[in-house]
Amino acid sequence: MSPSPTGVPPRPAAAPPVPASPDLVLALLADSRLPVGGHTQSGGLEPAMAHAGLVADDVPAFVRGRLATVVAVEAGTAVVARHVTLTAPDRPGPSLDDVTAAWAARTPSRALRDVSRQLGRGFLRLARTLWPGDARLDALGRTPPRPVALGVVAALAGLDAARLVRLCGHDDVATVCAAVLKLDPLDPVRTTAWTLAAHADVERLVGRVAHLTGPDDIPSTSAPAVEHLSLLHHRTPRKLFHA
Repeated sequence: MSPSPTGVPPRPAAAPPVPASPDLVLALLADSRLPVGGHTQSGGLEPAMAHAGLVADDVPAFVRGRLATVVAVEAGTAVVARHVTLTAPDRPGPSLDDVTAAWAARTPSRALRDVSRQLGRGFLRLARTLWPGDARLDALGRTPPRPVALGVVAALAGLDAARLVRLCGHDDVATVCAAVLKLDPLDPVRTTAWTLAAHADVERLVGRVAHLTGPDDIPSTSAPAVEHLSLLHHRTPRKLFHA
């Protein structure tokens, strides 16, 4: 390196940015410390325990039921939102508004829709910090549903559809298992075992929804009890979680 006329060594050229590993991004997004408000949710467990007599030993069955119904809708929506984000510049097709409308039709409870939009706004704020200036975030509006925002984030982060479904499934199971520790304290080793045991159902969900591409493909697996309990919970004055 030749000396500069001023005698001050020239600054070496900046190295090009190293793309983030999809697996590390997946770990980042699955971290409960992510500042998007996920810690305020119980995955419907609090109203189930308060109004439906659910007890801690029922949690493994509860998470399996959610994975087959509620999470199938959420993961399917996220996968389709990712696909639309990746393909929109190249060819006409469904928009993120179409994906949002399909999600809303499959989420009858206004209380759950409102909570999802609160969480989606948190993901949007995070995404604008991690990927500043990316025009694809503009299509989300101000308060996107969480799965739609998560699908766009997955597209920006380079997550494939299978990783995205695993993220949706694991996050829901971990949310419920973390909530039970506050609602009916027990040994956290048990809840960790429940989380790991549920991963087989998460993998089945990958095979069920990772290939989806259009809003009409999103599963319509409603969970009437979850919807009903969310409305009761919305009117409950003293509670630990929003939903």
